[in-house]
Amino acid sequence: MKSVFSATLRVPSARRPRMLLLAAVCALAASGPLQAQAPAAPVAAANQDSSIVLSGKDGWLFPAWGSLTDVDSAAVARNTALIAEAQRTLAAAGVKLQVLVLPDKALFYEDKLPDGKRLGDAVRGRYALELEGLVNAHVPAVDALQAMRQVKQGGQEVFYRSDQHWTQPAADAVAAAVAAKVKAQVPNLAGQAGSGMPLGSEIKERRFGDLAELFLTDEQRRAIGRDTFTVRRQAEQQSLLDDAPAPVHVTGHSMVQPYFGFPQKLSNLIDRPVSVNWKPGNVGHWVMLLEYLESPAFKQNKPQVLVWQMFEPSYPQGPDARGQWDNASIMTPEQWKARLHKALGQ
Repeated sequence: MKSVFSATLRVPSARRPRMLLLAAVCALAASGPLQAQAPAAPVAAANQDSSIVLSGKDGWLFPAWGSLTDVDSAAVARNTALIAEAQRTLAAAGVKLQVLVLPDKALFYEDKLPDGKRLGDAVRGRYALELEGLVNAHVPAVDALQAMRQVKQGGQEVFYRSDQHWTQPAADAVAAAVAAKVKAQVPNLAGQAGSGMPLGSEIKERRFGDLAELFLTDEQRRAIGRDTFTVRRQAEQQSLLDDAPAPVHVTGHSMVQPYFGFPQKLSNLIDRPVSVNWKPGNVGHWVMLLEYLESPAFKQNKPQVLVWQMFEPSYPQGPDARGQWDNASIMTPEQWKARLHKALGQ
């Protein structure tokens, strides 16, 4: 696999930043998720609860480290202001930003929560609050909630039962929404037509979801059972190495890793290469953006569009959210802004 951070062709470490040109991501997808986990449980939550997983009805599992009722709207506003500053700074450097906020699993499966657990009105409206703030701040953003609701209304699941991650139909639908935004932002993408990723055939895998695998006992895991994951094989005509510059880059957490199909589908729909850097765990989207902007890859080939993926429940957590992000990721908003401007030469 071609990695911008390393020329070694091997499966990347889950704890190291990776920039994967999508020449061989289907091969990676077929090998399984790389410690596939969305933002990990904050230390504080793990210390307060004997379990960090909610075991719901019919074997459905949910992360238990976020409030089901309360939303810090002031923090949402503060972080929207930081995101808007990033958008303006990137624009001055010739890069268009597109924010992708992915919705909480519980929004789609509230009926599967444990007895006595329900979402409060504030949490039901949190995604709309975040999206409205971005729109009012003139930050281009995709309504992933609407795209995924259409998938579920069509009879397909949008999250795996015992996993934090989205299904391939959900990832595909959001990729289509992002692709439409990208084409509207930049009608004439750099590169050659026909350089997008061809999609390979689908395969099925039976395994435990990450919530079951990481946080349940053996007995609990056996009671929950395995889920069936749908992933794509590498297309036969896809070269293992492809050095074509990518006009679109995706930065985020493990929802956008190639295993779940989002970057491949996006590349296919815009008919251009797409690059991606992501990390599992609780590093947070603030650091992931900086790691990309500070990388040689960005300096050597600035994309026309940067898709910055984040997660609805953690949106209110700023770069200084101690107990939420790991220690190496913590910085004040002023430090974060200083690194942003320095990385972009401003």
